[in-house]
Amino acid sequence: MISFVLRRLSAAVAVVAFTTVASAQDYPKRPITMIVPFAAGGTSDVIARAVAEQMGIALGQTIVIENVAGAGGSTALARASRAEPDGYTIAIGNAGTNAATYTIYPKLPFTPESFVPIAMVAKTFGIIALRKDFPAKDLKEFIAYARTNPGKINLGHAGVGSSNYLICKSFVTAAGIDATLVGYRGAAPALTDAVGSQIDGVCDAAVSQAINEKLVKGLVVGSTVRLATLPELPTSADAGLPEFEAQGWNGLFAPKGTPPAVIAKLNAAARTAVETDAVKKRFADLSTVAPDDDEHTPEVLQKLVTRDVEKYRKMLADDANK
Repeated sequence: MISFVLRRLSAAVAVVAFTTVASAQDYPKRPITMIVPFAAGGTSDVIARAVAEQMGIALGQTIVIENVAGAGGSTALARASRAEPDGYTIAIGNAGTNAATYTIYPKLPFTPESFVPIAMVAKTFGIIALRKDFPAKDLKEFIAYARTNPGKINLGHAGVGSSNYLICKSFVTAAGIDATLVGYRGAAPALTDAVGSQIDGVCDAAVSQAINEKLVKGLVVGSTVRLATLPELPTSADAGLPEFEAQGWNGLFAPKGTPPAVIAKLNAAARTAVETDAVKKRFADLSTVAPDDDEHTPEVLQKLVTRDVEKYRKMLADDANK
């Protein structure tokens, strides 16, 4: 009797395994949804749309963008964590949504283990840009102004927990200034208010075009090298503040339980996408770059998440429960 039961159980396991493999081989058979944790027009959204279009071509299916803004990206990640782990719902995230958020919002309905990494798709560089009529002409003057006007400077970001918030936080900490950090539902509305001089500036990674069009003025980039799209914008070391480092990443994630074969297909499509001329051009417009050849694997993205969860746990301990 026991032998019979074991044979039946083994057969059932084999059927499930065969069905999973067959399903992965057929994947994808319908459109895929990519959840973006912010409003349309921001850095993550622009990167997601560029990558999704080319991934869709590689996979032979449309990838539909769904913008789910709120709570620094955690609203979107909660939605993604509840999705069926079948490869038809994925999300784009960054160090804010997938690492810092666990310190800032400690009672989230998901954990880092709720997601499976697919691939890093972009590396970003944080920029501080000011309204065009701000009185300081360089970083030294800005810091001096901020220190004589504590709490009076307003810097916009895409919500507490977003990568742009981390740029702001890193900047004010390195500069030793007291500035008010103003959260929005995305980077685009924050930039709009900076252009309209309703706030003093923004912390962002996709303001090259606005700076080049003189809608805002660039102050500094938290990078070790100058950006090709903004060769006159000083790095933090050039400007005398080497402590300001703001090099980030964007990656794709799937709900826990998504079959490895499906993750492999999505990873291959992401690799193909970021090497296309269309994505390279869009990234260049954003002062963003694709990962290096050895940075495309799910394992690399997982290491980034693990590293940054700990990094921001230390940096943002005071922000927990706010």
